[in-house]
Amino acid sequence: MSPTANWSYPTAIRFGAGRISEIAEACAAAGITKPLLVTDRGLAPLPITAATLDLIEAAGLGRAMFSDVDPNPTEVNAAAGVAAYQSGGHDGVIAFGGGSGLDLGKVVAFMAGQKRPLWDFEDIGDWWTRADASAIAPIVAVPTTAGTGSEVGRASVITNSLTHEKKIIFHPLILPKVVICDPELTVGMPPAITAGTGMDAFAHCLEAFCSPHYHPMSQGIALEGMKLVRDNLLTAYTDGGNIEARAHMMSAAAMGATAFQKGLGAIHALSHPIGAVFHTHHGTTNAVVMQPVLRMNRPAIEGRLAMAAAYLGISGGFDGFYAYVGELNAALNIPANLTAMGITNPDIDALVTSALADPSCGGNPIELTRENTTQLLRDCF
Repeated sequence: MSPTANWSYPTAIRFGAGRISEIAEACAAAGITKPLLVTDRGLAPLPITAATLDLIEAAGLGRAMFSDVDPNPTEVNAAAGVAAYQSGGHDGVIAFGGGSGLDLGKVVAFMAGQKRPLWDFEDIGDWWTRADASAIAPIVAVPTTAGTGSEVGRASVITNSLTHEKKIIFHPLILPKVVICDPELTVGMPPAITAGTGMDAFAHCLEAFCSPHYHPMSQGIALEGMKLVRDNLLTAYTDGGNIEARAHMMSAAAMGATAFQKGLGAIHALSHPIGAVFHTHHGTTNAVVMQPVLRMNRPAIEGRLAMAAAYLGISGGFDGFYAYVGELNAALNIPANLTAMGITNPDIDALVTSALADPSCGGNPIELTRENTTQLLRDCF
């Protein structure tokens, strides 16, 4: 039987150093005349944000910003952002920042014209069709980290502040109309954030590559994305001003988020509930649980990762690849396990329940059950 699949690929991307100068042109291309720049609290006072607002204001597009965004954005942040958008009479969003700013900005643009509550659009079945597509505002995305890849994604991860569960909100029109990837915006990232976001990009590529679903285009993108991380992450970590390494990591981030249309897996299924409950950095959490997940999935992915290792210039097949992940984590000063990350007395049963409910489960090469997921989680401590 011939394979059958539905594929969707990214949007217009303006890539290169200094291209933030084109922010007004990007807004015009997206049909935005009065944008609301959405970012997080940490980025709001930084020079790169002020300079971007200067460019927007100089072009006659106003100077409006919303930054009440948590590291793991919630529906409370979303409601406040929508209120700011509506009261300001805006007609589009500039989503600016790392994963939190990008995800929240996209949700603000999505929800500003909807009549139903946010959780009605969770990525379950065809729930996305409940949305009024004509009421979704256009988005220009400007990543300032190199990891999440949310700038080329059709979904946002939002944490339910009451249940402490991460939910995926999906709609095809959440995909930004224009993306500006300017590696100069990432130069100020602290080494720990460079490491964590870089490992997030690597996790996206790795899980997409290992997913059993049929998507050969994503398969190729995932493999090349892993190579870009291997060749550039340590340089970006140790020499933050290296624009070439920063640029390649921005490419890897966008490639990872494009590739994981093929699926994610247990790395993300564990990382989402851990991050929601303990407020850990998402990419760093991915890195911490990566080796235990590789061990569990070995029977299903050993041959595939042996091929990837050969392409990446890693000797030793699966074992060599596994060892490389450990060596990379150590070089990036990633915690050795979740205990070292500061997580103590976890409710294993509750975390396993949340992990099994996460949409990422569907792309894991080995079916996740309560038994094997419980053991996997225990192996991460």
